[in-house]
Amino acid sequence: MSKSRTLLVAGCGDVGGKLGQILAADDWSVFGLRRNVGALPPELLPVVGDLSESRCPEGWPAVSPDYVVFAASADDHDEAGYRAAYVDGVRHLLAWMAERGHRPRRLFFVSSTGVYNQADGEWIDEASPAEPARYSGRLLKEAETLMLQSGIPATVVRLAGIYGPGREWMLRQARQGIRGEDTPPRYANRIHRDDAAGLLAFLIQRDASGQPIDDCYLGVDDDPAPLHEVLDWLRARLQVTETSDEPLKRRSGSKRCSNAKARALGWSPSYPSYRDGYAEMIAKG
Repeated sequence: MSKSRTLLVAGCGDVGGKLGQILAADDWSVFGLRRNVGALPPELLPVVGDLSESRCPEGWPAVSPDYVVFAASADDHDEAGYRAAYVDGVRHLLAWMAERGHRPRRLFFVSSTGVYNQADGEWIDEASPAEPARYSGRLLKEAETLMLQSGIPATVVRLAGIYGPGREWMLRQARQGIRGEDTPPRYANRIHRDDAAGLLAFLIQRDASGQPIDDCYLGVDDDPAPLHEVLDWLRARLQVTETSDEPLKRRSGSKRCSNAKARALGWSPSYPSYRDGYAEMIAKG
């Protein structure tokens, strides 16, 4: 595809940077908007900007990007921080586009499976009720709604827990000998960083080729597994023989998220199970 296609990633962090690299390798022009553009991959065109501010960045592209992805994350993990990052961030982004008269072909909002409050190990998909109880989920849902009701075609991608390079929380738990509760099993969902970016790239490229996409997808791997199973496997792989009585530091909740809708389009994760992704991380040290 020629460089007539352009993408702007607002809040271009780990996932957004990897997404930009994927599309830049396919001859897209990719703008990465963030406060510290020195952290951007070299393939991306830097735009210095702060989504918490109402003023449009001076380096905003002169021509409307074909696609805009909102992929910001909260600096402060409290209610005010989430509102500033997501709700205010989306409001400002939409206002900047309106101010410049830009209307992308489609918007994407990177959300979280945390908008689902199911907690009994049940299977959920895009049609399941999203009725978050925590402020984090409620504010993400509010930001999703702003994007979906913007008047521009939009798609929400709800990612599960992201792991991969630099995201080693579960590995640290296993190295400390921490175990998970096995009765009742507490299911958790994951997606490798590269698969999260790959799903976004897949959906963008599908839309760009004129094929239909929906307004919501779950971004998860094929293997929602109980936490005690994941930790047991990791401890064995890491050869950690001692166990700790310290409880696993994790929010309550238990659900199994299905990626069947994305798979039905032809997408598949490169790391279908935690075993695939973590084995590679352990091998690389």
